[in-house]
Amino acid sequence: MKTTFRHRPSFYRLIASAAAAALIAGCASTPLDETAAPVADKSKTAAPAPTGPDPRAVARVEPTPAQTIDPLSDPNSPLSRRSVFFEFDRFEIQNQFQPAVEAHGKFLAGNKGRRMVIEGNADERGSREYNLALGQKRADAVKSRLVLLGAGDAQIETVSFGEERPRGTGHDESAWAENRRADIVYK
Repeated sequence: MKTTFRHRPSFYRLIASAAAAALIAGCASTPLDETAAPVADKSKTAAPAPTGPDPRAVARVEPTPAQTIDPLSDPNSPLSRRSVFFEFDRFEIQNQFQPAVEAHGKFLAGNKGRRMVIEGNADERGSREYNLALGQKRADAVKSRLVLLGAGDAQIETVSFGEERPRGTGHDESAWAENRRADIVYK
């Protein structure tokens, strides 16, 4: 039994036509005459590519000891504690605030170029004048301790705001306790 394929010649013609089209398309991008190729204007060409590393590349940077976290910004550092709280009508530093004050004193002793302001505050009870004086005594008490720990006197400025900058806005013991403080502010 003999099988004939009637459409076989047209199939070969289709493949031949596709191959010819691909050949023509591939050759169309190259000029036929090398001498007739247009010459690029050198004044309009882009600058040569820079040599060296790719400026868009991202390089891994390993921290060096000088690039470690600033202890004043580290929330795990004792230097992150910037308020010293006081008992009612008192200006002695309580034992629970001694470690924070010592940390700030040692930091200032080792960093003579750093400066700070200690802002003394009081609660709303008492006259305005009395609270200003009490806030000043609280700021001075913290400063005296810092100087004893090695900080320079010129590194520390003190100011009293009395009752003018309350942290607690209520009129009860918990609000008053928040307002009896000295705040350490680095410049």
